[in-house]
Amino acid sequence: MAQRTVQDDQRAPAVSGAPPPSCALWRLAACLVGGVLLFLAFPPVGLWFLAPPGVALLTLAVRGVRARRAAWLGYLGGAAFLVPALAWVRPIGDDAWLILVAVESLFFAAMSAGVAVVTRLRGWPLWVAALWVAQEWARGLFPVGGFPWVRVAFSQGRSAFTPYAALGGAPLVTFAVVLCGALLALLAVRLAPRRWTREIAFLLAGAVAVPLLGYAVPRPGAEGARSVRVGVVQGDVPGEGMGFLGDEPAVVLRNHADKTHELARAVRAGKVQKPDIVVWPENSTDIDPYRDSFAYGVIDSAVRDIGVPVLVGAVVRSPDGRHRYTRGIVWDPVRGPGAYYDKRKLVPFGEFVPFKDLLAKFIKRINLVGLQSLAGTRDGDLRMGPVTVGAVECYEVAFDDIVRSTVLAGGTPIVVQTNNATYALTNLPPQQLAMSQLRAVEHDRAVITAATTGISAYVDPGGQVRWQTAERVADMAVMTVPIRTGETLATRVGALPEWALLLVGAGALAAALRRRPAPQQDRTDEEDG
Repeated sequence: MAQRTVQDDQRAPAVSGAPPPSCALWRLAACLVGGVLLFLAFPPVGLWFLAPPGVALLTLAVRGVRARRAAWLGYLGGAAFLVPALAWVRPIGDDAWLILVAVESLFFAAMSAGVAVVTRLRGWPLWVAALWVAQEWARGLFPVGGFPWVRVAFSQGRSAFTPYAALGGAPLVTFAVVLCGALLALLAVRLAPRRWTREIAFLLAGAVAVPLLGYAVPRPGAEGARSVRVGVVQGDVPGEGMGFLGDEPAVVLRNHADKTHELARAVRAGKVQKPDIVVWPENSTDIDPYRDSFAYGVIDSAVRDIGVPVLVGAVVRSPDGRHRYTRGIVWDPVRGPGAYYDKRKLVPFGEFVPFKDLLAKFIKRINLVGLQSLAGTRDGDLRMGPVTVGAVECYEVAFDDIVRSTVLAGGTPIVVQTNNATYALTNLPPQQLAMSQLRAVEHDRAVITAATTGISAYVDPGGQVRWQTAERVADMAVMTVPIRTGETLATRVGALPEWALLLVGAGALAAALRRRPAPQQDRTDEEDG
């Protein structure tokens, strides 16, 4: 295998500044280290500034080799990144974790093959960045509805690159980070001869300018003194991992009801201000309150005690009893359950199982999923007391269109109900919090996150975390959050920047594939551009 690697590198076009053909091990090391650096940019480590160097190494690893070899290197680099980044899947099973990594790494393989091709063109840092956007777009669609987790943008919850979200959302943030990394890669190529030139100075200035220009992005300012007091209840759960509900029914429900009663007592004692609304997490009741009088009574008693509308996270059965919905219910202290939002983006193998009848014959854990969930069909704008909140359920915060449509429907603040109990104390909760930070900046909205086991949080419209809980504790708080109704450019234009970058990447790839190989003496100038 090592001999074949060397031969493949020898057949690749000679490129100035590229590793010599005998450096197959250097390429392997570069893609592995690049993947690890990219992982370290994500929470909970959160060294966001390592994302561009990670991208730079991943780019240098495949530059100058043929597409097939680049695909293998890209697959390894993607796996080096995803194995630790998706380690939160392990409570479900190591097999599920490794299968997910194996599938998602295929997208990095395809992208890396494209990167090897477009780096033959002038201006290739731009084309490389566009291909990263395309890779993340594809991951968000395929397979089984997509899995847009750990996009490069989600490593930038609060960084120099974050302001780009207000212009073009997560795709533009990814583009900016990767462009910076690709410029660093080209800078490394130019520095290889160890001669300082004017071009090197320009490349260095460009790599520095990309993050700095983020601070020049115009964003809406404050809109007066309108605000709302939001209470957040985190009730905790009795168990861990797949058994987080414990052995006794209704414990999770009672935990959240008890904490709400405690909040009501604190309000009456003058310890905290009375909230205008209260938010419970996703799955805060493990019993359908529409069908079970006990669950209904527990919730209704807690809501009446606090005296304001409560957004209750519940799993409820469909009218025919054969399916279920993940639902956020507005529970009024006088009228009881009213308007609701049903989760639209369901978690594959968590809330529904593709080909369940077939897979259940080979994987017994499939049956733990229970009834197949049905997706909702309407936006998450829900009237609660003095405001219309934008309800987003857990996994949905990773999907650009779900959050944007809820904001356009009038949702403010954004309320993310989440249940991370299976993944408590893994790297999932901090990763999800970083997504909320990016969404706050993208749409200029305060974001409230209510989680069963943490991390519950309040993120202001600038992306700063103003309050958050620890994990695996019961907690509550009341906070005053601003009500913003203006729209950022990203909110208005939606996916247009992403589509533009997809076209740029496709055009560059097509141009590189159609371009005849240049004469050997001209390759240096044309390919390094």
